[in-house]
Amino acid sequence: MANIATFLFQHDDTPNRVLYRQFIDNEWVDFKAREMIDLARSWQAFFRSMGLQPGDRVAICLKNSVHWVAFDQAAVAMGLVSVPLYVDDNASNIAYCIQDSGSRAVVVENDRIARNLLKENLKDVRILSIKSDIEKEADGVENANHVLKGLDKKLEPFELLDLEQNTLATICYTSGTSGRPKGVMLSHKNVIANVDSCFQLDIAKPEDVFLSFLPMSHMFERTGGYYLPLRVGAKVIYARGINQLPEDLATQAPTVLFAVPRIFEKFYGRIQASVKDSRFKRKAFEKLVDVGWRMEQGKGGIVDHFQLPLLRAKVAQPILERLGGRLRLAVVGGAALDSTIAKSFIAMGLPILHGYGMTEACPVISVNRPEGNVPESVGPALPNVEVMLGEQDELLARGPNIMLGYWQNEEATKTAIDADGWLHTGDVAEIKDKRIYIRGRIKDIMVLSNGEKFSPQDAEMAIIGDDVFEQIVLIGEGRPFIGMIAVTANSNEKELIKRANERLQHLPRYIRVRRIITTKEPWTVDNGLLTPTLKVKRLKVIEAFKDRINDLYAEGMGD
Repeated sequence: MANIATFLFQHDDTPNRVLYRQFIDNEWVDFKAREMIDLARSWQAFFRSMGLQPGDRVAICLKNSVHWVAFDQAAVAMGLVSVPLYVDDNASNIAYCIQDSGSRAVVVENDRIARNLLKENLKDVRILSIKSDIEKEADGVENANHVLKGLDKKLEPFELLDLEQNTLATICYTSGTSGRPKGVMLSHKNVIANVDSCFQLDIAKPEDVFLSFLPMSHMFERTGGYYLPLRVGAKVIYARGINQLPEDLATQAPTVLFAVPRIFEKFYGRIQASVKDSRFKRKAFEKLVDVGWRMEQGKGGIVDHFQLPLLRAKVAQPILERLGGRLRLAVVGGAALDSTIAKSFIAMGLPILHGYGMTEACPVISVNRPEGNVPESVGPALPNVEVMLGEQDELLARGPNIMLGYWQNEEATKTAIDADGWLHTGDVAEIKDKRIYIRGRIKDIMVLSNGEKFSPQDAEMAIIGDDVFEQIVLIGEGRPFIGMIAVTANSNEKELIKRANERLQHLPRYIRVRRIITTKEPWTVDNGLLTPTLKVKRLKVIEAFKDRINDLYAEGMGD
């Protein structure tokens, strides 16, 4: 028997423990365990007022917040199924997920989202808005705070059902880089097993402070930045937004961060920019990385032993102060991280643990450990997770964290999970010394017209390490050479091609960029070129630039 809401209710014995901090009305406000349980009780009163029964679905379209936690914990505690949605997604996608899941109610961030949803002709769905100016129900939208306040007299003790382990807990819609998203069905057992496996790694402690800024609708943040700290009783601070992230890091001084690689890529780019004009600063930073990494590998000598503390104090500490000065580790997932960047931060004294997973695995499959950290890999599999290589060296995973299947899509489920219970990740991998190395995607091998093959992801990851490139997509399928579409403020095509190819020196010589298409307009969720989890929709980008691509190859045929 199991229930995810045990993560919150266990703190009923420590009602004054501060679990969350959130920026409200221009000030930081702390929330204690008792306040969180009471807020969850309010949401349960709302669910009862609707007559919802175990198995009914309710959707969340909120920014990371205490209401996100309270709504989710209240729902799963009663056996309801929570359906997380992305605030930055377009209304059409949000509405599709609500209708596809059969959600009876949805709580949204503000009236703008609510009104956009109304235009999508949702059927039999109650829409509540958290940041609302609506006094009474207007055109099908309700002020969530008014609704909850009206139920104050109907509050009952927190209801926590003891559910069968395989009871459906949540439906998480995948990003949908091509086509409509699929609903991943995760059970209470799936979630608890994955959180417990992460807990066994001892990377989160009760005294830790997490800074949460990745969307909680993404299972990476939901497991690592929400369920795990709640499981151990650590404090979570909700960042105000990506634009305020540098300031929030500096002022809130977190000790643990779950992040995507781009955060550290940008920060590393700023470090490089700050030392490039000073030979002394550049040499000092290079010395720090060289000595620090050697020491981390246990290969340092006596001189290194004495040099490192000085280098970290004089060179690393001023840099790490910009991250708050207290970070003791960062876990990076969601995409590949350049090992050079990881090694640099590790050398400075900040362990970056590169991990790997997917929503279908709830999501963590593997992660590096602070001891024996190998940044080129995504670490060993979690406890209770088995991995092996299948045909074409595809990484397969099996364990109690693997999804029940796709919502109302039996055919896709059979494709993803074989008869022996192995989840087919679609990633090409290598396993050495129990560590997993991701080598590319099975379906994403690009074949040039001369028959040469390569993984565009490997090359793109190398190129994006240069901060001049904001976003890129390599092209060349069935073409005579490799081209690139790049979002960049720099319009000097020759310089950009040169810089891109400098980053590709470690790859076979035929993997070089010959032509480039530049644009200053970023690819976003709003213009349909990014998924809500900020993955580039490769096919959509290629379609958007198809005329310029055709011109590019027409011009280059004589090369």
